[in-house]
Order: sequence, then structure tokens, then C-alpha cells
Amino acid sequence: MPEQNLSPTHRLWLAQHALNLLSFGRHCPQAVGGSAWLDEVGAPRDSVATATWITCRMVHVYSIGALLGVPGATPVARQALAGLSGRLHDTETGGWFHAIDGSGTPAEGKSCYDHAFVLLAASSALLAGLTGAAELLDDAQAVFLEKFWDEENGRCVDTWDTGFSVCDPYRGANANMHAVEAMLAVGSVTSDTRWIQRAVRICRFVAEQALAHEWRIPEHYDESWRPVLEYNRDRPDDQFKPFGATVGHGLEWSRLFLHAEAALAPDENPWLLEGSIRLFDRAVEDGWFADGLPGFVYTTDWTGDAVVRDRLHWVVAEAINAAAALHRRTGQGEYLAQYLKYWDHAAEYFVDHEKGSWRHQLSSDNKPNDTVWAGKPDLYHAFQAALGPRLPLWPMIAPAIATGRIE
Repeated sequence: MPEQNLSPTHRLWLAQHALNLLSFGRHCPQAVGGSAWLDEVGAPRDSVATATWITCRMVHVYSIGALLGVPGATPVARQALAGLSGRLHDTETGGWFHAIDGSGTPAEGKSCYDHAFVLLAASSALLAGLTGAAELLDDAQAVFLEKFWDEENGRCVDTWDTGFSVCDPYRGANANMHAVEAMLAVGSVTSDTRWIQRAVRICRFVAEQALAHEWRIPEHYDESWRPVLEYNRDRPDDQFKPFGATVGHGLEWSRLFLHAEAALAPDENPWLLEGSIRLFDRAVEDGWFADGLPGFVYTTDWTGDAVVRDRLHWVVAEAINAAAALHRRTGQGEYLAQYLKYWDHAAEYFVDHEKGSWRHQLSSDNKPNDTVWAGKPDLYHAFQAALGPRLPLWPMIAPAIATGRIE
């Protein structure tokens, strides 16, 4: 973002907010390795199973903290990483369990979503110089390519059974979205452009699907990659697979398209910029103030009418980053104005100025709620919202910070 349009005071605020978030999450590491689910004051919830995706997000965040030179960040990242190298890893059939409960029993199944975050965490940990990160990244790449990447279709399958013997016929855009983020990160860190090419293939499929549905992204597909538009209509607020179009994912894909475009030769794929703009505009039109109240709704139906009206913190965090990315890419002032508006909303309603971090869920009238997300389990979305506006579109976050490109 051009310096003249982002005030020094605002950048200082972003930097301080990132530090505040790191302070809030400092108690997440578990003695046996991994990251605990945090409650509303940042205390570990030992009754909640240790999740691979939460652990990966905290490894990623605190590895970036280490790259920023924040004292105390490295030990947190190191201890969380120990969970990925240890008890969360399946030594019998490979890959990573979704979660491990207090008795040491793993959850059933292996998911692309989790394994994408292992790739992201390992790539950031490698740059932070954490012991074992290189081996973790090598293992994660091998497992991901063997089990989750579908070369013929140019996208990822979603879920296997625990032993990697039966692949579920469900296909999902959410796992593929986080796979794109991870692929771009690994491509940034390793200079292996094949990861970037894979990410672009996924982006093209999503753009085609969004175009066919008025730039609302179908989230759920069958084994032949046909959209299942009525999926989970009876569970519209599902944590990972809600019914309808997910507003925040339109915003997140908008940003990822710009990262992918920046990783390629200039003007090589003009559809990425066009798609980014269309996705952003559709998500804002459908989701922002959709019911006459401040904030973004969680989901809409296929005509754009709100379905789940609660506000989730990650949605406005992605709106902040997408608006910042579009402003950096286009220089258009409208995106800067939207960026500042969404930060004002986040600061007023989501940032918990008393207990720390962000409230993860609010009702439609912006009161704390916990029907989808209880507590404040991790820092990933909020932390990246505090960093993204100060970074280039390429390379990705951790390598950009490692090479001194933060403003």
C-alpha cells in the first residue's frame, strides 16, 4: 500500500496490534507438544482436543513473530511445532491426525484442510529456523502430493479415512482455498514454481464456478466436481461446511487471486485480477450491512439473501486484507476507504479491548455469541489482518517478513 495513503500512526497501530495478539496467545503451547484451544482470556481449554489445524496456525503465527524479532515467540512456535513432529503425526500410515484428545486417542480421518495447514506451518517454521522444520516440510509435501493433490483435475480431494485407504467422495472449496494459500507459501519459500502452478489451477476452477453462479462460490461438490448447492441446508451454520455461499470465502479468494497473480509474470493471467475484483464486489454487496445492521453476515443463499446472520471475526479480517490487497494492486482510493471502514468495524465490535484478541463470533446485532465458535481458539486471521496491509502481494507473509519487506 503506498506510503502516502497509510499514515505512520496507522502503521504503528497495526504493529502494536500484532504484538498484542502475540501476547494474548502466549499460553497456547502444551507441554506434550501442540497448541491448546484458547478461551476468551487466552487460557488453554484442556478439555478440548488438540487440533492439528489450530496447532499449525499457531506455529505459523509465532514463527512470523520470531521473524519479526518478538522476544518469546520462538519458544511458543517451537513447542507447538513439537506436536506436529510428535503426537499429531501418524507414524503408522503417515500424515497427520485431525486432533488428539486428552487420553491420546486420535480423531478419525485425515483431511486436506489439516494437511494444507501443516504445509503452511512448516514453511513458516523453516524460515524461522526451527529445528525439525525442514524435515516436516519435506514430509508434508510428499504426503500432500501423494494423498490430496489430484493432478488430473488440478485440485485437491478432501478427506480420507485414518489409514488412507478410502477417499470420501465429497469435494470442497474450503480445503482447496487453504491449499492455495499453503501452495503459494511453499512456492515462496522453496522457489519450486510447480506449487504456484498448482495453486493457479485451483484458482481457475474457482473462478469458473463463481462466474457460473454470479460470483458466489459453490463450496460443496460431488466426486465428479459437480456443485451440490443444497449441501447442509439443514445445518446452515456448520463450522467448516455451511450451506450456501460463504461471504468470507469470497473475500479470502479475492486476496488469494492477487497473491497468485503477483507470483506470475506480469499480465500473464489477467483473469486473476478481474476475478479478484468480481469476488470482492459480490461478497461486499451480499454480505456487508445485508440486514441493515453493521457487519458482514456469515452466509447467503444463491440469490444473495442472508442465511446465517451472525458475524464471524474471520470474515471482517479477510475483508480488511482483501481491500488492502486490491488497493495495493490497483491504487484505487475506494479500496482504501473500504479498508479503513472495515478496520473501524473490527475495532468497535470484534477487538476485545479488555480481555484481548478478537471476539470470534457476534450475533446479528453485534453481541457476543458462541454457537459456531466458542472462545478465541487462535490468532491466524486477526494476526494476518494486522500484517497484510504492510506487506507486498508477493512473496507470501513469512518470506516477505524474512526478507525485510514489511513497511
